[in-house]
Amino acid sequence: MNAKPVFVDPQTLSDVAHARFHSPHAVLGAHLGEGGVTIRTVRHLADAVEVVTADGTFPATHEQDGVWVAFLEREDIPDYRLRVTYGDHSSTVDDPYRFMPTLGDLDLHLIGEGRHERLWEVLGAHVRTYQGDLGQVQGVSFAVWAPNARAVRVVGDFNFWDGSGSAMRSLGSSGIWELFIPGVEVGARYKFEICGPQGDWFQKADPMARATEVPPATASVVTDQFHVWGDGDWMEYRYRHDPHSSPMSVYEVHLGSWMQGLQYRELADHLVEHVTKLGFTHVEFMPVAEHPFGGSWGYQQTSYYAPTARFGTPDDFRYLVDKLHQAGLGVLLDWVPAHFPKDEWALANFDGTKLYEDPDPLRGEHPDWGTLVFNYGRREVRNFLVANALYWLSEFHIDGLRVDAVASMLYLDYSRQEGAWRPNIYGGRENLEAISFLQEANATAYKNNPGIVMIAEESTAWPGVTAPTDAGGLGFGLKWNMGWMNDTLRYLAEDPINRRFHHGELTFSLVYAFSENYVLPLSHDEVVHGKGSLWNKMPGDNWRKAAGLRALYAYQWSHPGKQLIFMGDEFGQEREWDADASIDWWLGDDSLHGGIAKLIADLNDLYKGEAALANDTHAGFEWIEAADADLNTISYIRKGQDKDGSWKFLICLVNFAGNPHEGYRVGVPFAGRYEEVINTDSKAYGGSGVTNLGEVVAEPIPWMGRPYSIELRVPPLGALLLRPTQL
Repeated sequence: MNAKPVFVDPQTLSDVAHARFHSPHAVLGAHLGEGGVTIRTVRHLADAVEVVTADGTFPATHEQDGVWVAFLEREDIPDYRLRVTYGDHSSTVDDPYRFMPTLGDLDLHLIGEGRHERLWEVLGAHVRTYQGDLGQVQGVSFAVWAPNARAVRVVGDFNFWDGSGSAMRSLGSSGIWELFIPGVEVGARYKFEICGPQGDWFQKADPMARATEVPPATASVVTDQFHVWGDGDWMEYRYRHDPHSSPMSVYEVHLGSWMQGLQYRELADHLVEHVTKLGFTHVEFMPVAEHPFGGSWGYQQTSYYAPTARFGTPDDFRYLVDKLHQAGLGVLLDWVPAHFPKDEWALANFDGTKLYEDPDPLRGEHPDWGTLVFNYGRREVRNFLVANALYWLSEFHIDGLRVDAVASMLYLDYSRQEGAWRPNIYGGRENLEAISFLQEANATAYKNNPGIVMIAEESTAWPGVTAPTDAGGLGFGLKWNMGWMNDTLRYLAEDPINRRFHHGELTFSLVYAFSENYVLPLSHDEVVHGKGSLWNKMPGDNWRKAAGLRALYAYQWSHPGKQLIFMGDEFGQEREWDADASIDWWLGDDSLHGGIAKLIADLNDLYKGEAALANDTHAGFEWIEAADADLNTISYIRKGQDKDGSWKFLICLVNFAGNPHEGYRVGVPFAGRYEEVINTDSKAYGGSGVTNLGEVVAEPIPWMGRPYSIELRVPPLGALLLRPTQL
């Protein structure tokens, strides 16, 4: 019997030749058959093709539609290359179709179960190296989830954006398509060309791309990690450290407008110096993942695994995080699993169907934002998002994620009119799939990355946001206290003469302050869209504005909870934040504005070293007087245990009136001497100097229900923090 090539029917050859066959590796590459090895390759317009092995060179013949075939009479598949001739030019190339799949059975099983916690290591584009008889081969493997596609090709600058020779194979019911392409290198640009269920072809960026072109260009970019981390001490500290019970003072940054024109590496030096000088413990970056429209500030993302290329490479971003860690600063990152934009080249209708988005028209779109909502009930979509959280925490050493727009995920009727939403299976308004997803994301993040923190931006009274998942909670570590922010800023917007009628807005936060683990946020959201700056929310002339801000910050830092302020607020930025311009650094040279920055530094220094301020439990706070509305004044005790087990105390008094209170008596629990550790009216901060020099002595005069009291000079629009020096 004569040996002959493995037969393939003409229709299949035609589909293979035009890169529309779901399993090109079943035809192309090398296949053992009767009496030898059949090798097929697609080389359109070639004049000649030869198979090169260690044993010799063998000519191929043109079979059909650009498909060439060679038959080698041998019993094993050799390592081989292809010599292809076009006119007078010949070149030797490798064959993508001679390689085994780069995903194993376990990978496919975990993806099918929605439990692949390192999804980024198997999907997307990865540089790989193989050894063979003819030498080492390096290239890039591509893998993408597109379960409803008829065919998928890789197109890029390495094949002149022509995918006819780069058809991917379907890995069965997993919905994964895969191909290794020899010779592709780091920096190559690529997309996936997908044939949808209706037979139409379209190009999509890689959902798992770890780098992208600089917007408005939209291609994905092959990358690899070369950065050598130097933050070992920090990571060891993080592993053994509990951020939930430790001081956390956060400086929120929009990378593009903190100091315009700086790249990640340049930002590292300037940002570390500034934040260290101010004494913050953490920097929080507004979203870093790639987004096509800068005006979205990163909250409408198209590449969830790629730091924006606007400021450099992924390794450049690693460098920035590394430098912050080496300076002892934690790094938090905004994460946006609530919605994604409709750009046709990105996630929307990815394989020609509603794949990542919820297919229900009453659940799949945010009416306010014009964006799409993830299908949290689909295992693979949940896996995509959960793995994304783990990716930032592990691959970039991020210390915590602030999850944006949690409320929009929790409620099916969020921002929807009656009749424009669909109840859950029990008839309620809760999004059960989103709740389950959040619980999974939080539990998995904490399990895999000890010492990190998950933070919810959640604006409703949803119970148990920071309760453990095994107790039915969402499993976050901290929650932004939007109620405190709204009530406080509304109170401060009133002229001091009217504040007595709004005193409850100032004190209400302590009714629920210990129901969750809170962060007190004065974020970017409060200084945009016509809201004005914090500076201009304060009534009065410039001196009163500065004094009002100083009193606000002392109140914020002494209130139970962590603290967060937005860039520019540390020196009283006067104009509303503009994402297209740097903050007004020159204001720091002004005595009023520079004084605010000095107060922030002193508050942070006190906060980090004072056990009384670190205790955010119910036992750490006690009112002295909450009802002095006529004088716009509140007073309270902060208390906490030091490392040696002894209790430490601070007496806090804040006067939001525009006039001083001379001879103001405050009840205190102990006899002894008290010293001012912070007086926001100090001339060092730009104040008028209404201070209590030296120490004040508690007298045995009962006051405000306390056995002792002290008499104070209380400055206008000012705050006093006093520490007992002798009890």
